[in-house]
Amino acid sequence: MNHRFNDNVQFDYEIRLALGSAWRRGADVGEVLATAAAVADGDGEAWFTAWLELGRRVREQADRDAAGGQTVSARDGWLRAAGYLGTALVGVDAVADPDARLAEVFPEHRACLDRFLGAWDPPAERVSVPYEDTSLPGYLVGPPGSGPAPTLIVNNGSDGPVSSAWTLVGAPAVDRGYRVLLFDGPGQQSMLFERAVPFRPDWEKVVTPVVDFLLSRADVDPARIALAGISQAGYWVPRALAFEHRIAAAVADPGVVRVVDSWWPHLGPELRALWESGDRAAFDGWLAEGLRQDPALAATWRWRAKPYGIDSPFDLLAAVSRYDVTHVAGRITTPLLITDPDGEHFWPGASRELYDLLPGPKHLVRFTEEEGAHLHCEPMGRALFEQRVFDWLDDRLGVREGRRPAAGTAPPGG
Repeated sequence: MNHRFNDNVQFDYEIRLALGSAWRRGADVGEVLATAAAVADGDGEAWFTAWLELGRRVREQADRDAAGGQTVSARDGWLRAAGYLGTALVGVDAVADPDARLAEVFPEHRACLDRFLGAWDPPAERVSVPYEDTSLPGYLVGPPGSGPAPTLIVNNGSDGPVSSAWTLVGAPAVDRGYRVLLFDGPGQQSMLFERAVPFRPDWEKVVTPVVDFLLSRADVDPARIALAGISQAGYWVPRALAFEHRIAAAVADPGVVRVVDSWWPHLGPELRALWESGDRAAFDGWLAEGLRQDPALAATWRWRAKPYGIDSPFDLLAAVSRYDVTHVAGRITTPLLITDPDGEHFWPGASRELYDLLPGPKHLVRFTEEEGAHLHCEPMGRALFEQRVFDWLDDRLGVREGRRPAAGTAPPGG
């Protein structure tokens, strides 16, 4: 399992995510491998161009299928196109005039997702979740039937598109009879790109309005609301659970204790020591010079920093350091499943650390390289992920037998 698709670590990982999404019709293996081979030695601009061209080609065919009445081919094509266009945007900060290209391509990506979810049976409902003085855009996707259903809130990560949230967690949930809420929170996708609303560390201020919204609906079973977080949402989920106690069960894939831990390995001990010294001018100057000498790293830095809305690297890292659940984890009483994959490269060891901090019902699920389900968010082990995670969620929420779980039931293996 040591094969590399690209020398760029982030691009290699994105290819694995795309391949894994084929399990839920989010990609075609041949299309992904052909495009990956074409950009194996390319830079960020080559990456952006290749995936953009693929996404547009697949979208155009889907549009032709729709015009000809080929509804299944059109629906599946729009999902693949949304995924490929989302993959292209990972490299957008390496191209000339990235803001203009982002403003051009993101609406194309979201339009493909809109058409896919509109073609779902039954069609997804576009919703607006009241949030402070604005709203959070989202989609409510359900299985056939209008009665109260167990509902899963899918909390995306730091930069993944909603189409990935669908293939990673949303689609398997709907298959199992859940209603699913997909949404953009502060700093995520449309909230960032179209409204310039950045991340916030106190994520309970996001999840609580989402729960309020769901509880206002007759098609949601109020006793069976679950929350699942992907990637950096492995921080947001436990942070929210420390304050929001109306959620019946939750998943963190993987567990995250301190978000900033994923930043330091790319900077090295000298820069970290300089940051800890408090010399803001020296730190920003040194890092700016390093990024100038390494365009690939500079593009990755811009992509990762964008959701925080902070220009100074010193101030950015100070802000990211506030994303820490160490001092609130003891308040969590909601049953929480935490994934723990081999080769976790963003937050190694954090899943076990979070598990040890939790006082309440908890379950740590290992995913190994021998199983092919290793690396961050198990990109190529999706069937195994679904089986283990949703078996646990189904038992917690009584989904399999169509019943509610008994109060105080212990989690399997917890």
